[in-house]
Amino acid sequence: MTQAALERRRRGALSLCVMLGVIMQILDTTMATIALPYMMGSLSATLEEVNWVLTSYIVAAAISTPLSGWLANRFGRRTVYMVTIVGFTTASMLSGMAVSIEQMVVSRLMQGAFGAPLVPLAQATMLDTYPREQHGQAMALFGVGVMVGPVLGPTLGGVLTEYLHWRWVFTINVPVGIVAFIGLSIMMPRAAPVRVGFDWFGFVTLALAVGAFQLMLDRGERLDWFDSSLITGLAAAAALGLYLFVVHTATARRPFIDPRLFRDRNFAVGICFIFVVGILLLATVALLSPFLQTMLGYPVLTAGLITSPRGLGTMAAMLLVGRLITRVDPRLLLSFGFGCAALSLSEMSGFTPQVSQATLIRTGIVQGFGLGFLFVPLTTMTFATLPPELRNQGTAIYSLMRNLGASIGIAVVISLLVHDTQAIHAGLMRHVTVFNPALRMPGVAELWSLETPAGRLALAEMVFREARAIAYMHDFSRLAWLALLAMPCTLLLRRPAPRAPAPA
Repeated sequence: MTQAALERRRRGALSLCVMLGVIMQILDTTMATIALPYMMGSLSATLEEVNWVLTSYIVAAAISTPLSGWLANRFGRRTVYMVTIVGFTTASMLSGMAVSIEQMVVSRLMQGAFGAPLVPLAQATMLDTYPREQHGQAMALFGVGVMVGPVLGPTLGGVLTEYLHWRWVFTINVPVGIVAFIGLSIMMPRAAPVRVGFDWFGFVTLALAVGAFQLMLDRGERLDWFDSSLITGLAAAAALGLYLFVVHTATARRPFIDPRLFRDRNFAVGICFIFVVGILLLATVALLSPFLQTMLGYPVLTAGLITSPRGLGTMAAMLLVGRLITRVDPRLLLSFGFGCAALSLSEMSGFTPQVSQATLIRTGIVQGFGLGFLFVPLTTMTFATLPPELRNQGTAIYSLMRNLGASIGIAVVISLLVHDTQAIHAGLMRHVTVFNPALRMPGVAELWSLETPAGRLALAEMVFREARAIAYMHDFSRLAWLALLAMPCTLLLRRPAPRAPAPA
């Protein structure tokens, strides 16, 4: 076997090992949501207590993500990646064994802290392992785990919970983590650690900003946002932390985040785009799942199966775009991806409670196909001009922005959904009077009679259902406009000049 063939095999094996860690972490983020109602009974927890299972994970991951770049530089990427695999696998096992809500929350904190570095370090590893002309193909493979995970997570979580037990949502990570650890210990090359100082003030202020902001987003809707003193305090803490971090980064000699990252135009524009992609990816899932279950009456498993073809569209697109990216301007591919997302979301803005399964599946495939055309060219262009020594920090910030986009997107669309439902419901109820001739029509008067308690209750339920359906339409329409407005902005990215051939 030639040396080139051996090198390709080594790259493939290493890619598989790091991708196991990525898929494990991404899937676990979404699967846990499905298991929450079942945990309440097993752990004797209230709804407020069990929600901390998600909150603890989200906040710990948000704080740990920017730290992964410094850790990889200081201790070596291989060491950090293997430690995080062990920590995440152990925390998963402990989560599956938890017998109280306190044990579960602590285990999920560990999961978030150890799992956060897996995605950015895997991305940096693949960028360093493949030559620049093959970065598109490498990011296509990487994107399968990052983009498909949120789509398939609810389906897999529903299957495990329905047919086995909710504890399998966590314990399934144990064999995967063991295989990934063994593979990485063999395949991942060692890198000499770099002795760099640690900027405690920069880290603490960034952790304060990100942690308080994530906690505010997670708890805001339940506590009625800024009518709560806790949410107001968290917003103030996040703003203060961000201000101190920005001022410190601009003035410190060796700040926690290297300012050279943001002087690279493609990187600065790219993290803004991945923020938008995070909104489009997760906010749509956050809307579609309850729409299928509450508006259409599908059980959890059926809803997951209907949304799973979106992942197939994403995988098909990534396999295609990995080959096209070296022949077509990546900005055109990116615009096409946003166009597909806008088209599918525009059709979703017309969804009614009578929408067919065929329409749901078709729009899901189109949207998944568009999302596949977003991640690969965006990632390739974002890191195309970034110096290799900044990749550890760059991939950490990139992952952080994607997660922040997802968190903000979900919080905003759910808040708007509640607000629109209330406003539309109030507007519709103004027409529910004995003077409305529509309510006196034959058949309607018997079904929704204002003179009987049962009729009034049935009418109130119908009005609320219609108001909620219209609110869903508004949210999908807003996301469609966001995707459409992003299309021309792709011109802000610069296509990197082709690399000169090596001298003979």
